Amino acid sequence: MTTFAIGDTDFLLDGRPHRVIAGALHYFRIHPDHWADRIRKARLMGLNTIETYVAWNAHEPVRGEWDATGWNDLGRFLDLIAAEGMHAIVRPGPYICAEWHNGGLPVWLTSTPGIGLRRSEPQYVEAVSTYLRRVYEIVAPRQIDRGGNVVLVQIENEYGAYGSDHDYLRTLTDLTRACDITVPLTTVDQPEPHMLTAGTLPDLHTTGSFGSRATERLATLREHQPTGPLMCSEFWDGWFDWWGGVHHTTDAAASAAELDALLAAGASVNIYMLHGGSNFGTTNGANDKGRYAPIVTSYDYDAPLDESGHPTEKFHAFREVIARYAPVPDEVPPARPAAPVLSVPLRATGDWLPASTEPAGGAATPPAFEDLGQLGPLVRYDIPLPAGAFGEAGTAVLSFTEVRDLAWIAVDSAPIGRLQRALHERSLPIPRGAHLTVLVEDQGRVNYDVRLGENKGLVGTVTLGGRELTGWSAQPVDLAAVAAGIPAASEQTTAGRTGLAGTFDLDEPADLFLDTEAWSKGYAFVNGFFLGRYWRNGPQRTLYVPAPATRAGANEIVVVELEHVIEPVAAFVAAPDLGHREE
Repeated sequence: MTTFAIGDTDFLLDGRPHRVIAGALHYFRIHPDHWADRIRKARLMGLNTIETYVAWNAHEPVRGEWDATGWNDLGRFLDLIAAEGMHAIVRPGPYICAEWHNGGLPVWLTSTPGIGLRRSEPQYVEAVSTYLRRVYEIVAPRQIDRGGNVVLVQIENEYGAYGSDHDYLRTLTDLTRACDITVPLTTVDQPEPHMLTAGTLPDLHTTGSFGSRATERLATLREHQPTGPLMCSEFWDGWFDWWGGVHHTTDAAASAAELDALLAAGASVNIYMLHGGSNFGTTNGANDKGRYAPIVTSYDYDAPLDESGHPTEKFHAFREVIARYAPVPDEVPPARPAAPVLSVPLRATGDWLPASTEPAGGAATPPAFEDLGQLGPLVRYDIPLPAGAFGEAGTAVLSFTEVRDLAWIAVDSAPIGRLQRALHERSLPIPRGAHLTVLVEDQGRVNYDVRLGENKGLVGTVTLGGRELTGWSAQPVDLAAVAAGIPAASEQTTAGRTGLAGTFDLDEPADLFLDTEAWSKGYAFVNGFFLGRYWRNGPQRTLYVPAPATRAGANEIVVVELEHVIEPVAAFVAAPDLGHREE
């Protein structure tokens, strides 16, 4: 039996000192057909371990409907890591942050009335306990002392930045041990004294998360973890992007120097991210520290392996550093080849928004997405307009308590304007009319801090000319059904919201990069595979199409455009464009 333990100064593998040199791969952000490739390239960079979060809301978006197959097959992912001769670290949360929607927590959980998130509250603890038991059914038999490869399991995630309920941490720890998890248990926090104190327990091994000033931060960590191996279990080698921002990169040489300082100090490390992947579909999270900032579709993270899984300058710089401290294979993965370049004409099929089928007068205030059970990104709201609200001027100010997160306003089907939460917009003048339609998009659920689990949609009351509007109907939009219907729709000419469809041929399946420059805002699908969101707001200008989503011969592209297109064409380009950078 192989053993893995925490010694006085080191991790111990079969009783001998062992350094963990790990990298983060999120199986839920990578096409399953690419898992083995990304794992192998991790080994070729010199890593001996793969770390992954577990995204609860990917496995159980609807309460009681647990799924551990396909994209959610954590067991297969861990087995592929083992097949490459590598160890694994599992971080099941339940909260993961990760710039993933709702921080990994299911919407059904966070919208439960009276629930207390990430603390010793009975409803929350009961649901978390059921979730963790399911995860540990997968992990327990794959631990290193059972002939598997899992060497560490993490309790919660950066908890000291959120709370200090040590009874809650004790509950998670005791449950983990009761589920036959025998490998060492860890916590992670930024190396700030108050976070390190609040976020762990004496019998858990404390690790740090940081991307710079390694020597200083290891010293702070050592003050709070007096014995055992030092570990940076999130070594931030890049950063994420948000719509309306810039594409974040870090200097490869500077990142490599920080990694060198970590390893020279004898510390273990987990590189976050080794390969970020993509927020396919509408799985992106958002931050809100006074201004709402939804995360883009790409999770490239400026990582050593780019979004399409190919080595970058950082890969080679890190590999060179790791070779000073550990064996590195001779083989080096090839650079990213140029992707096929194509220009595909698209048919515009006109407004795809389904007509309202709900009778007016159903709700005094607009129901939230959660009230409607809507897990998709769109809800249509409708209400008759009172004629007396407009006065002699023929216009009146329409005002919302809050819009989460983006709303398109129409009066008698004529577009009037758009309100953005990110710009703190919540009112606009509208002309006299008989009927108001508001299409609201959830742009991504906040994944951090106190806004976890907030409702989406039109929040609170709505007034017109100072008078409250009541009697709302609300209808969830089935985006998958909309996209499926676009190819069969008749061709129309439109300058507004429209569906787009086209076909293109490939000699063989291939990674593609879809240029969205000719469009405004919406969603794109290839052969039914939901690539994610695009937005002229940038910085991201291309969407990654993984080769397994394509096929030899005819392929289909469908676009659900929310605003307008400049040109009805789909351009596939040779390389990704993730946007402008700060100089």
